[in-house]
Amino acid sequence: MNLPEFRLATFVVLLAIPAAGSAQGLTAAERRIVASVDAGSAAGIALLERIVNINSGTHNFPGVRAVADALAPGFQRLGFTTRWADGASWNRAGHLVAEWKGNGTGRKLLLIGHLDTVFEKDSPFQRFERVPGDSARGPGIADMKGGNVVMLMALAALKDAGLLDQLQVTAVFTGDEEDSGRPIEKTRHDLTAAADWADVALGFENGPEAPHVAVIARRGSTTWWLRTSGTPSHSSQVFRPEVGSGAIYEMARILAAFHDSLSNDPPLTFNPGVMVGGTTVSFDAVENRGTAFGKTNVVAESAYVAGDLRALTPEQLARAKATMQRLVARHYPRTNAVLTIDDGYPPFAPTDGNRRLLSLLDQGSRDAGLPAVGPVDPARAGAADISFVAGRVEAALDGLGLKGRADHTVNETADLTMLAVQAKRAAILMARLAAGREK
Repeated sequence: MNLPEFRLATFVVLLAIPAAGSAQGLTAAERRIVASVDAGSAAGIALLERIVNINSGTHNFPGVRAVADALAPGFQRLGFTTRWADGASWNRAGHLVAEWKGNGTGRKLLLIGHLDTVFEKDSPFQRFERVPGDSARGPGIADMKGGNVVMLMALAALKDAGLLDQLQVTAVFTGDEEDSGRPIEKTRHDLTAAADWADVALGFENGPEAPHVAVIARRGSTTWWLRTSGTPSHSSQVFRPEVGSGAIYEMARILAAFHDSLSNDPPLTFNPGVMVGGTTVSFDAVENRGTAFGKTNVVAESAYVAGDLRALTPEQLARAKATMQRLVARHYPRTNAVLTIDDGYPPFAPTDGNRRLLSLLDQGSRDAGLPAVGPVDPARAGAADISFVAGRVEAALDGLGLKGRADHTVNETADLTMLAVQAKRAAILMARLAAGREK
């Protein structure tokens, strides 16, 4: 589905959604879910404050583990078994995995969270702070420590309502969502293994700023590096047959060709983020920084650029990669170019199964007297761990976490009233999955 079609489909869905009403459509057990979430809201906010105040920047390994240690007891009290998957072999802290077998016959759910934030130990943004109204600021409060608390509150409500036994649940909290370790196959092994086991996957990322939406599609995040080389010479000899055009002209040719060929296939985006060029260059792909030396009267010998590519479907990604390699292969005289692509986060394409989950979430929200829930335009949703389950489960849905704004900035803020709203929605959705209501 291309972007205009997706937006049209979104518009049609939203037109079909009536306004929120009363909670008359809930079963007795679902009403117990609502009551349980309301009773646990204060404790949920207290847990959120506690874990926000633990610095868990991706590269602060003890901090990431400390957040896991703060969450694990809540799962253990519900009867889950928990384990820590150490990340030393992929140079990250590791992951928290919590498992519940129930009666052994229920629907198998994979719930996805992450422990890390973009705010490392040297960030000035370190503490939970209440702001006027019912909001709070803090590092990772929306992305996604709030979502982790939503998940735990929803599971506790299912337990209180006597419905948790009807499900089998594996919750995976990655410790490196914001900056994944490598190789990606190893760092996401626990997640993909759980997806191969599960029937349905639910992601508790915050999603975009709008409070009453969920994510049925995310673009992937592919990193690419391009290095060009040329024949060094005095600048007065540039373009002569024995000298050619030089590395920087070759880089400019390729980037212009990428722009012209890749900018007309929405919602695909392509962006060169950093570039160095000259007589000699160095570039650190981990730190994304480099140096260059050259002179105005010397034809450039080397150039280097790094960027990203975001596609909605595997087919769109494959098409873009093939186009890039084809364009790179057309060299200016006496130049060369090498393109390296790291697929990173795969696309999370929209599917009929994902749309059915959204419909079930929306109906449960309206039955509970809450606002309707519509789909997010994938152009507004970044990459997330839900992408690794695409094609491995029957259906998946993301954006079930705490809603907020300005995530990844020192103004990251969350609406604390949405903690209970999202927990009710998620718990009712899981209850209806247990009852087979999505089929």
